[in-house]
Amino acid sequence: MKKSMESYFINQFKSKYIGDDGAILDGKSVVVQDAFFENIHFKREWFSLDEIAYKSVAVNVSDIYSMNATPQYGLLTVAIPKNYSKSDLQLLASGFKRAEKDFKFEIVGGDTISNSKLDISVTVIGKLRGKPILRSGAKSGDFVAYTERLGSTKRDLEKLLKGRRVDRKSRFIKPQLQREFIYRVAKYINSGLDISDGLFSELQHISKSSRVGFRVTKKIPRQIGCSGEEYQLLFTYPRRNSRIIKAIAKNLGVKITVFAQAIKGRKYQNRCNPHHF
Repeated sequence: MKKSMESYFINQFKSKYIGDDGAILDGKSVVVQDAFFENIHFKREWFSLDEIAYKSVAVNVSDIYSMNATPQYGLLTVAIPKNYSKSDLQLLASGFKRAEKDFKFEIVGGDTISNSKLDISVTVIGKLRGKPILRSGAKSGDFVAYTERLGSTKRDLEKLLKGRRVDRKSRFIKPQLQREFIYRVAKYINSGLDISDGLFSELQHISKSSRVGFRVTKKIPRQIGCSGEEYQLLFTYPRRNSRIIKAIAKNLGVKITVFAQAIKGRKYQNRCNPHHF
């Protein structure tokens, strides 16, 4: 499969801070940024304005959580269509303020411009809680697992693309983040990241960063492996920590699926089409 245009562009920059869900700048601060653009990440008829604002923040906070950090401050860039009314702007702002409250951080600034469609870029600054969770820590012999069930966001996206409706509780509309599970297992796992572009895509990231391959022990259907915007956690851990990780998951009511083992050898290749481009 040809390398995606996104990967090609990112590879033009050689900073040591690039390569994980966020950049660790001073050993304790994590900075993440994601775009949420109309007709690329969503269509206006799929979401209310407050849902759009909320999800644009949630996808960034997911990166903060997945690195074992807590969100502290946020910056917004919002390109606002010229035909929006004051009530539209109030609804959009309410989504950002709801996210502030739910994720316990503060929006401290940003920029607004006029545009032909709604485009949002969010930057979140967080603080590490301890050892960061990186993509580069997987070791040969590690078990490979993910949280909860995957595939529903792809199914719901396919429904929306066909003009059908989905439940407002859909994880495509409102991501379900695994903050408490991540915080509690952080010291017991070797690597991890959130599943934003799909399980198979994230496996490739770990494979490349950790220089490991994978021996699949449980077959993952393409519908599940290529389902993006799940925002669950993909992680690897040593056998000796199996019992405590399963106990944490059971205590929190979080389902985990162990489906592979990290091995030395051939790097893993993503089987899904690139997202967006």
